[in-house]
Amino acid sequence: MSNLNSLSYFWPELILTGTVLVAIVADLFYRKEDSFKVAWWVLGGLTLTMAAIRMGGSAVTDLFMGTIALDPFAEFFKVLILLSTVLVILISFKTDELKNYSVGEYFSILAIMAFGLFLMASAIDILMVYLSIEIVSIMSFFLAGYLKKSQLSNEAALKYVLYGAFSSGIMLFGFSILFGLTGSTKFFEIRQALAGLENGANLALIISAVFILAGFGYKISAVPFHFWTPDVYEGSPTTITAYLSIAPKAAGFAMLIRFFNQVMGDGTAMINDSWSALGGLPWPQLMGVLAVATMSLGNLVAIQQNSVKRMLAYSSIAHAGYMMMGLPVMSNQGIYGIMMYLVMYLFMNLGAFFVVIYIQGKTGGESYEDFNGLGWTMPFIGVVMALFMFALTGLPPTAGFIGKFYLFAAVIEAGPQFYWLAFFGALNSVISLYYYVRVVKHMYLRGERSDDVSMPSSNLVTVLLVFLAVPSLVLGVYWEPVANWINQSLVLLSSGM
Repeated sequence: MSNLNSLSYFWPELILTGTVLVAIVADLFYRKEDSFKVAWWVLGGLTLTMAAIRMGGSAVTDLFMGTIALDPFAEFFKVLILLSTVLVILISFKTDELKNYSVGEYFSILAIMAFGLFLMASAIDILMVYLSIEIVSIMSFFLAGYLKKSQLSNEAALKYVLYGAFSSGIMLFGFSILFGLTGSTKFFEIRQALAGLENGANLALIISAVFILAGFGYKISAVPFHFWTPDVYEGSPTTITAYLSIAPKAAGFAMLIRFFNQVMGDGTAMINDSWSALGGLPWPQLMGVLAVATMSLGNLVAIQQNSVKRMLAYSSIAHAGYMMMGLPVMSNQGIYGIMMYLVMYLFMNLGAFFVVIYIQGKTGGESYEDFNGLGWTMPFIGVVMALFMFALTGLPPTAGFIGKFYLFAAVIEAGPQFYWLAFFGALNSVISLYYYVRVVKHMYLRGERSDDVSMPSSNLVTVLLVFLAVPSLVLGVYWEPVANWINQSLVLLSSGM
């Protein structure tokens, strides 16, 4: 579709762009102590963007001369990105880390990052893939180092920049090889060109795909491209740590699925029970090994942490590994399982991080010891935190169990060649129980009981925690609305459309 005609389908992104401009201008008129009011402009724009997505219909087409896809698959991830952005903005009102900082640009940058994530979820051209990743990465660098007076935050931003530049360079090298092999930057044209290549080009294709996978793996914190994650998550404002663990991960998986299905596969993952890699190349086996390595390293190192925030950072690596279990099979059920897990993960992980933010404000720390006796002194906080920990473990009847159930079911249904992947997934789930239950142990079995019981002093804190806790439990019992939404979203733009 031509650029001019594409604008009529691009309303969510146009509204988001307008939101960013309004937020930047509004920030100029607020004093430093009133800069938080920029958040309301951003929230209003995000609400309009959500409405534009829901009213956009179910059109399936390409936009801007075949660089962006408009399909229900992309819309699913855009809704997740918007929901996580709105929740993080609301949570940011209650963090003490941003006190004494002008936060107008903080909220503006979050909106810019959401725009970049939209493009990541929709890109069907390697140039658009790179541009969208760079938008997200640069905004992430700013947000990670937002606490300019904190040495840890400065260190997080510097490490993020170094690792980000390195991964982008490797990914660009892979894209250049792919362009050299095919003479095109568009996904569908690349696939057609690759199908006609002789077997002698397989080595160059493998090198290209591995380099590209390094760039994608960096966005989802997959081993061995995860090195930035723990230090960046620890040094960033906790609200940004929570955001980085959700939104970029969701967009990264959307990009991975779209690229390997439509470029390195036969493009039939959404309608078949399995996928066929071009030239018989071993992408499923490679993806499976990376999934096991990611979940195993994340869980084994998380056990050794004494900071709950850092534990959740390594935990997010492990959860990326669980979601990667759906990539080797790349079937309708595998992609369904990834999408289901992302919905469940959004609520339980953001909830866990919000509790950490609340405890930081009360105790000034985030270690396990800071949670001692919490279940008795703050019973509401203790109950919801225990729920989030059990959900992240994947215990029934929580949402985490349903997320893992669909992933494991997809792997097992794919056949005996993937049973080993399900085994390692189950083993790692058992390992994760240790460090999640450790938080619950400190809340209820450590410290002295107190007759003084306190509830959250802010209604916003209570409402947000309830909003995150209820789906973490209810979706473990009644998940049909989410299942129907995902079924409607399993429509991917293909070359035949």
